[in-house]
Amino acid sequence: MPIRYDALFMLIKQRGRTEYWLRQNGISPSILNKLKHGTGGLDARTIEKLCRLLDCQPGDLMAYQPGEPE
Repeated sequence: MPIRYDALFMLIKQRGRTEYWLRQNGISPSILNKLKHGTGGLDARTIEKLCRLLDCQPGDLMAYQPGEPE
């Protein structure tokens, strides 16, 4: 998947938060699991919610990593 979410998990730690805290605040555990394993993406509502919770911009959550054309 050309979009990587490693920055999201680093940001969670930098903000002193946990994945459990995100789940308590409405972020689905299945979404976090898919992002961690590179098998899913984020919709606009989830991006908005993460940005509000973590006080960040969408670009702080993800990075484009070019790869093989599909």
